[in-house]
Amino acid sequence: MSSTPLADTVAALMPRARTELAELVSYASVADERQFPRSESEKAAVWVADALRAEGFEEVALLDTPDGTQSVYGRLRGSEGAPTVLLYAHYDVQPPLDESAWLSPPFELTERDGRWYGRGAADCKGGLLMHLTALRALREHDGAPVNIKVIVEGSEEQGTGGLERYAEQHPELLTADAIVIGDAGNFRVGLPTVTSTLRGMVLMELRVATLEGNLHSGQFGGAAPDALGALIQMLASLRDQDGSTTVDGLDASGEWQGLQYPEADFRRDAKVLDGVELVGTGTVADRIWARPSVTVLGIDAPPVVGATPSVQATAGALISVRVPPGVTSEQAAQALTAHLRAAAPWGAKVEVTQRGSGQPFRADTGSPAYTAMAAAMREAYGEELAVAGQGGSIPLCNTLAGLYPEAEILLIGLSEPEAQIHAVNESVSPQELERLSLAEALFLGRYAASKSGGGAA
Repeated sequence: MSSTPLADTVAALMPRARTELAELVSYASVADERQFPRSESEKAAVWVADALRAEGFEEVALLDTPDGTQSVYGRLRGSEGAPTVLLYAHYDVQPPLDESAWLSPPFELTERDGRWYGRGAADCKGGLLMHLTALRALREHDGAPVNIKVIVEGSEEQGTGGLERYAEQHPELLTADAIVIGDAGNFRVGLPTVTSTLRGMVLMELRVATLEGNLHSGQFGGAAPDALGALIQMLASLRDQDGSTTVDGLDASGEWQGLQYPEADFRRDAKVLDGVELVGTGTVADRIWARPSVTVLGIDAPPVVGATPSVQATAGALISVRVPPGVTSEQAAQALTAHLRAAAPWGAKVEVTQRGSGQPFRADTGSPAYTAMAAAMREAYGEELAVAGQGGSIPLCNTLAGLYPEAEILLIGLSEPEAQIHAVNESVSPQELERLSLAEALFLGRYAASKSGGGAA
């Protein structure tokens, strides 16, 4: 990274960014009261609001969204007639999973081998610190040249749609000329990347029942219909022998035409065990960016330890389907529900309930905002900008695109492969945080110049 006054300012702000990220990571802000107290998310929301006020933001508010969580909003006015840029992040995080598998406590930011480890360090509390660091650097160099709005979501990981519904009910709140979603990531460390597509997601809970109660497997096994066995058959029907998704009604033949993901690199990034094959067909990019994929996230069944010799009366599973642009989450939910009902053996009773959803998204990579971001990334990284897809979902993107069709939406962030988001030992690269903070600061200046003459309210 070249040394310029702005770059030097960003570098000088990094110790503060680390201290504040440690504070924010310390809150176990999982937006699921069944796993962590609501107070943890509330404390994180208050921390975000206080941080915005300390930066001079006006109209800072905790927004009570329809799903029972809080998002944080703030506005920082620039010069009159300047464009408005909305900066997005989320403070809620995935649960830590197996805490014993973490090499350091998940809610304690820990430096190790040049990275900062902790749940949410990259996804997406680090994204908020990226925004704050960029704005702080600009403040020391004549201030932000645009009007800034910040929205920090409280339930993105749960997919319960609180902020989406709130935005639809208050469409004037988040109007902007450009929207920077700080919840994506570079293709790999050191390669500046914007995300052009996101797969959508539906989260479905499946319940199967076959008996009024469990039965002795010796006395009744062999004739009594086993709900767990039925569940296993139904889940197996969602993939074919090579692992390709086979949900009836979902096209699994899409092809990715852009940046490719070499299989050896993917195996290394995904930490696939030696001798284990990848699933699906086509290129890796086809499979993770252009085609639907089904994942069984959890199963309700007796654990191995303590299991009794019983035929199970009920069983359940939580299933996720990721879908590329061109398929709506509603279509995916309908297809998965119909497939599961048709796949149920023995007349088993089936209940399918939608637990979350998010629409797929496709960005306009020819917009002035992308041109400005490409130049900013080039200066910050010394590398040309890459354009890639992302297999994950950010449900708010399509909502914002529908509400503000003229707004230019960019996706950047800290979730490169080494970050291991959603897994144990999540981490963030401080070098990426520094470079992306500089890139965002440079972008705001370049975008303001490209849009001089007026913008959104």
